[in-house]
Amino acid sequence: MTRSTDFGSTVRRGVRAAQPDIVVHALKTSDEPAETPKVGLVVSKSVGSAVQRHRVSRMLRHVARDVLDELGPGDKVVIRALPSSSRAKSARLQEELRAALRRVNSVPGARR
Repeated sequence: MTRSTDFGSTVRRGVRAAQPDIVVHALKTSDEPAETPKVGLVVSKSVGSAVQRHRVSRMLRHVARDVLDELGPGDKVVIRALPSSSRAKSARLQEELRAALRRVNSVPGARR
């Protein structure tokens, strides 16, 4: 996901699931079924220095690739890193992302 409008609409209209190190906003859309799922990252300066932010971004991208096949076509997901994510291991981030996506999928009426 690269456009700010995609980020904004996903955060505003999507379902939110908080975890200790990340917050996930997911918007399930069935408007464009041919589209592939889109994932965006938000890693702010509160996470740490530029080196720490890039490390967290690389870990989150790697973790997000593993769960892409669990997302439906046209789904949009924004992963926001919290300051504690700079100390988290990749396996922990993956567990948290999977838990957040399970929580989002279990919300009735999550499909828009």
